[in-house]
Amino acid sequence: MAETPGPGPEQRLPMVRPPVEAAPANRFSAPPSARVFELTPERAAQVVRQSSNARWVGFLLTVVVILFTAIYWFYETGPLGISTPRLEQEATNQQVLAVERGYNVYQANCARCHGEQGEGGAGPVLNRQDKLFVHLNENYLRQVLDAGGRYVCGNPTSAMPVWADTANPPGPLNYIQIDDLIAFIRAPSDETYVIRDPELFEPEIDPGTGKVKTFNGWREAAYKPDAGATPYPDCWTDEFNAPSSAPSGSAAPSESADPNGVVVDITASGIAFTTTSVTVPADAPFVIAFDNQDANTPHNVEIKDADGASVFKGEIFNGVATQQYQVPAVAAGEYPFICTVHPNMTGTLTAE
Repeated sequence: MAETPGPGPEQRLPMVRPPVEAAPANRFSAPPSARVFELTPERAAQVVRQSSNARWVGFLLTVVVILFTAIYWFYETGPLGISTPRLEQEATNQQVLAVERGYNVYQANCARCHGEQGEGGAGPVLNRQDKLFVHLNENYLRQVLDAGGRYVCGNPTSAMPVWADTANPPGPLNYIQIDDLIAFIRAPSDETYVIRDPELFEPEIDPGTGKVKTFNGWREAAYKPDAGATPYPDCWTDEFNAPSSAPSGSAAPSESADPNGVVVDITASGIAFTTTSVTVPADAPFVIAFDNQDANTPHNVEIKDADGASVFKGEIFNGVATQQYQVPAVAAGEYPFICTVHPNMTGTLTAE
């Protein structure tokens, strides 16, 4: 059986379709009126008004920021002396509080030896201007409080204890209390401070007057030693060992005193002269029988003239003890006498 030839390859391909136009179709389901993007006059006016308001708000915010920056700059820096810079004012306030806290630390720990006003006692005077000028500087005070009295004169048996709690063995005061105590000792005398309760730190009221109790510092900021004045010695006892140009009294025993001379008694007790007035003959030598009743406390009797110059200076010695001073003749008049170590101890000697 013979094969019947089929159609050729070109006859087996699909027939070419005629081009057909796509049927129209809407992309959005909303009506044409909803697809209009032009702003209405009312909407355009509203946009303009909102834009104007935003610009005013931005302008006002800018002005506020500029004013705040200027005010804060004046507050912080105080230019041209118009005001006190904030940091400087805060430092001043902190210094005042440190002095007032230091007052309580001093009264609780130091006053029994150095006196309530730094006038001295079992310990040396602290309120003397020549000492505060250079000698009792911040670094020196800190070293003494850290190391104790052995730092002052190299005396291992000094009664001055160690106060800092960082020492070995530690003392009772921490570094803040040490700083406050130094601030109190170095406080200027032209500033007035408030006495505050040690526990509550509220101002204390004087029951007699109803006013707040206050105190002043010791250091005179304008003080300067006289030209050529001898600097205060590193060891406070050296001041009294140094020779004096003023007449010096001798601590002679009682049996060496002139039996025919006038003897006057002066007693020191409680860091004060209990004998505040004595009378001696004018133009004649006399003897002062001085009784120092303050245990382990140095005292003497120094006589001055009306101008403050030393007329006679007795030997300084620790109590409890007595000594007799041979005093040369003085002219008629009144002479103040003091303790060289504790100038707050005063009395009057009358020669007539």
